[in-house]
Amino acid sequence: QVQLVESGGGLVQAGGSLRLSCATSGRTFSSSGMAWFRQAPGKEREFVATINRSGVTTAYADSVKGRFTISRDNVKNTLYLQMNSLKPEDTALYYCAARSYNGAFTTSAGYDFWGQGTQVTVAS
Repeated sequence: QVQLVESGGGLVQAGGSLRLSCATSGRTFSSSGMAWFRQAPGKEREFVATINRSGVTTAYADSVKGRFTISRDNVKNTLYLQMNSLKPEDTALYYCAARSYNGAFTTSAGYDFWGQGTQVTVAS
């Protein structure tokens, strides 16, 4: 059974930074494409960033490009999301997602395993 556990969320002022982590277990992390998604109250879940198994290929939503950085540590089996210059519209529940195989996909249908989420709240 694959387990994904997010951490690092919290309350931050606009313009601040947070670093999210996603610890994985139960499968070979280094073989999986990974991603972050988010869901704000009353809105659909949306893509944030994705990374392939080697970390060479990444992609970002236009709304976070230049502010967020996705990375991974295949020794620690952990996925990260560095979030800088945070805005109130970044407020959401952030989810970590994993594929059964390699690949960097921007749609939720491309992912087989999901974490429970970590809350990010950006105050104006």
